[in-house]
Amino acid sequence: MKKNRKTIKNKYIEGYSGTTGYGEAGASHTKKSFKGFNATSSSPNSDINYNLYDLRNRSRMLYMAGGLGTAAIKTTSTNVVGVGLIPNPQVDFEFLGMTSEDAKAWGKKVTRYWDLWAKKKANCDIRGMSNFYGLQKVALMGALMSGDSFALVKRAKRTKQNPISLRLDVIEADLISTPTKLKDGKYFKCTTDGIANNGNEIFNGVEVDNNGSIVAYYVSDKYPKETILYSQETKWTRIPAYGELTNSPNILHVCDIERGGQYRGVPFLAQVIEPLLQMRRYTESELMAALVNSFFTAFITTEKETNVLTDDENNENNNPKEDELTMGPGMINQLAPGENISFGDPKHPNSGFDLFMMTLAKLIGASLEIPAEVILKAFNSNYSASRAALQEAWKMFSNRRVWFVEDFCQPTWELFVDELVALNYISAPGYFDNPLIRQAYLNCRWNGTMQPQLDPIKEVQAEILKVENGFTTRKEATIRLNGGSFDENVSQLELENSIFQATKTDIKEEEDDKEEITNDNSSKR
Repeated sequence: MKKNRKTIKNKYIEGYSGTTGYGEAGASHTKKSFKGFNATSSSPNSDINYNLYDLRNRSRMLYMAGGLGTAAIKTTSTNVVGVGLIPNPQVDFEFLGMTSEDAKAWGKKVTRYWDLWAKKKANCDIRGMSNFYGLQKVALMGALMSGDSFALVKRAKRTKQNPISLRLDVIEADLISTPTKLKDGKYFKCTTDGIANNGNEIFNGVEVDNNGSIVAYYVSDKYPKETILYSQETKWTRIPAYGELTNSPNILHVCDIERGGQYRGVPFLAQVIEPLLQMRRYTESELMAALVNSFFTAFITTEKETNVLTDDENNENNNPKEDELTMGPGMINQLAPGENISFGDPKHPNSGFDLFMMTLAKLIGASLEIPAEVILKAFNSNYSASRAALQEAWKMFSNRRVWFVEDFCQPTWELFVDELVALNYISAPGYFDNPLIRQAYLNCRWNGTMQPQLDPIKEVQAEILKVENGFTTRKEATIRLNGGSFDENVSQLELENSIFQATKTDIKEEEDDKEEITNDNSSKR
């Protein structure tokens, strides 16, 4: 008995999992259900970097092919950025010793410069293709399809029409890659690791120091396939992550990190590539079967011996009038002795197709955190169920909006305000001297497309109750309902009410004058 215990103890020390705890559950190696389930995993960079090339290509293909892949990415983009996330400065005036009116005036002045820069393509996009709100969509779509996207911070000549030199150059994930030749003639693949000249490690184009901090990115001048097509050597440019003097970012990296130690993002569709592909194949198969069935194909069977002829022999020897059968209303055709006619019956469309596809849509939607009703744009349930689906989807959209703002919008805003202050276009005492003062000036809220409303009356009534009971503020309620600004609404309503009141007064005076004239005429009579 003691010998057995000693044996078990030794096995445990050597790594023997035993038959306790998870060893009899998810970690079992003896259950038949786990036979062939050889799951292995390594570091984030090993698991991700070596597979990114295939994941990106397949993700983009599923997006370009239509179906749920396209719907998932477009639905996410539409709800996260929509027509664009608009900055709303929230200056910490109490910390800065300003009045709320001064803070609003400061924010409005910055916003005027921002509108001049952000709303014109030539002023913010180095390529002149999109304004800043269009660049938001490009950056987010690239991150969803490829796992991450980048924006190079560039400068252009200032002009009278655009006094701001800041420009953005949004590029796709493929252009950030490890150079193939870095040190001592040693070659590396574009999607794997390498060593920089300074000894730092490079993970798929991202150079990190001994502490694991990102210090630089490597930008190639060609996509991976273009080197083969044009037979030209690819060149890389090393771009420091931050400026040496200003510590401002030289490149914006839009990426949703899932694991510690991860430097590159995973495509949005990565976890559902296989079911999406099978759904596409199944849909194409059912579509083709239904198309064939619509031809109403007829087959003639015969007991006579027949010869298979080529097209030329068929045209020369056969008389179409004698061999062809015509189908039409009331048409009667005579068949030769020994011949019979039958019709194709492929049993399509499949009656279980819709139920099966809906089940897959639910599973895929759950993986992507988008309920099937939202991803399919089909709200066939009752009000409560449809509203619950929208709320669940909006949680994911809100989370992705937060990281997109942190990775793309807010850094751009900070670079923009930095330049305004440096050029003395706006006054911000202590801005570059104290990081707390700079942060107080840079506070900003980004407003965009808000959660859809199934019943606007109920939604408004709910917000009114929240405000009346102190559960929320009018500012927050305004943002939730339509993404607007309560302060701007109040100012505009004051102007409109004054105009409306003046109009009502003029109309009343005109009516009184008419009535007085009528009374005078009556008295004269």
